[in-house]
Amino acid sequence: MADLKLLDAPPSDEERVAIDAVLGAPPEANGHRTARADRASRHLLLPALRAAQRRVGWVSEGALGYASRRLSVPPAEAYGVASFYALLALEERPADVTHACTDLSCALKGATVGPGEQPSPCLGLCERAPAKYRTVAGETPFEEQIPAESAPLSQRDGLRLLRRIGDNVDPTSLDAYIAAGGFEALARARELGPDAVIAEVTESKLLGRGGAAFPTGTKWRAVRDQTVETRYVVCNADESEPGTFKDRVLMERDPFALVEALTIAGFATGAQKGFIYIRAEYPLAHERVQHAIDATAAERGGFELELRIGAGAYVCGEETALFQSIEGKRGEPRNKPPFPVEVGLHGKPTAVNNVETLFNVLEVLRLGGAEYAETGTEGSAGTRLFCLSGCVERPGLYELPFGATLRELLDLAGAGTIKAVLLGGAAGAFVGPDQLDLKLTHEDTRAAGVTLGSGVVIVYDDEAELVPALLRIAEFFRDESCGQCVPCRVGTVRQEEALKRLAAGHAHDDELQTLGELAQVMRDASICGLGQTAASAVESAIANLKVFA
Repeated sequence: MADLKLLDAPPSDEERVAIDAVLGAPPEANGHRTARADRASRHLLLPALRAAQRRVGWVSEGALGYASRRLSVPPAEAYGVASFYALLALEERPADVTHACTDLSCALKGATVGPGEQPSPCLGLCERAPAKYRTVAGETPFEEQIPAESAPLSQRDGLRLLRRIGDNVDPTSLDAYIAAGGFEALARARELGPDAVIAEVTESKLLGRGGAAFPTGTKWRAVRDQTVETRYVVCNADESEPGTFKDRVLMERDPFALVEALTIAGFATGAQKGFIYIRAEYPLAHERVQHAIDATAAERGGFELELRIGAGAYVCGEETALFQSIEGKRGEPRNKPPFPVEVGLHGKPTAVNNVETLFNVLEVLRLGGAEYAETGTEGSAGTRLFCLSGCVERPGLYELPFGATLRELLDLAGAGTIKAVLLGGAAGAFVGPDQLDLKLTHEDTRAAGVTLGSGVVIVYDDEAELVPALLRIAEFFRDESCGQCVPCRVGTVRQEEALKRLAAGHAHDDELQTLGELAQVMRDASICGLGQTAASAVESAIANLKVFA
């Protein structure tokens, strides 16, 4: 019976109040709620669990059972959700917890885990490594990033997406945003009408700024053309790829632009509501985006926006896993087809874009689709944001037109002697010093067998060790696999085991062949991009850098 997780323990008064603040008054208080109504609020399970933990420091059986009963979710299912997310603690712990990043960029800067601290995967603070994230539970809970301040932009010229950040426009002031041209793009969209907006986005050749690089106009048109009335737009701000921090910087320092862009997406696709899903470790982004939502009701008209906060799951960066999370379920990717443009959030047509993609929509409407497409190359239009970290003098966020070379980017950041560069993060690929003249476009990187991914550029100099980095990447994917499909669940474990044998000098003669076969199986048979790319960096290091040769 223990496996059923019946969760009969009562919640504390503090937990009850915290959960009720999310779910509303319990049935006893108003007498009108029904089990069906509670089940319809299932999507509030994760916010309720987060609220309980922010109050007392962990999710007790009492809190979990109370949320389960309030939402008519079977106890075992509620436990399955709570246990899925790494930042939800199911065992009692101190109210004050510090998570110390031990991932790629922070490791290059000598990251350590102090007494009482918890080791953490990438916190998205790579430009200020080594980084930490502190959570303090209580009556007035709070979270903070350590170091607390972002570095100013090193780049001053050629900024489009970053121009308001470069001009230091106050990110908390709606008036300042409007004075800097804010909401002119939305006004232009309303003048054009939905179909013409989609036509401009299509003409711009704007590709998604995540790993898939899917045409944005095609996606929006597919949602617009659905016959059902209810549709959604979702901003995927769960950037958890090691080395990525661009979306965090945009949300913290230009949050009104995100609200405006997602409102345009809703207008163009015919969606009545949008969600912004931000990873848990970005408290300043939570604060500023929520403020921007609250301050712009008049500008948005009838378009509804809601902020949702994750709870520590890299796989929720996959769009269908993100839907699952918003719906109050384990963040496990769904099989495709059907695709989100037909069956997405709550089973309705949904357009999903990340933060950087949405910022580009503002530029498309400011310039016009044809003029926007003149920047960059035929296959990669516009500018691109790059997250520079590791062994460089000026880590930070950079914006360059597609077609600039890797060498030009590294010169901006002050890179010295280079042993290797990791492009695209843990799911990306390593290139050697002989590939620095690679043009940063989708077509050129594809031809070279690498990827731009989410814009990660982590630099390793001559003194940096690559084998520990490969072991960390393998550990990361082992930990972050949701376990739903066998190729990924087993393959990531076997990959780590093989790399450890190679690193220790205990490898079998055919170990590299085994790694190659594992990579092929994960690439071909995994449900989502996590498993499909879990071996990419390892394969590239072996092929391009002759690691273990």
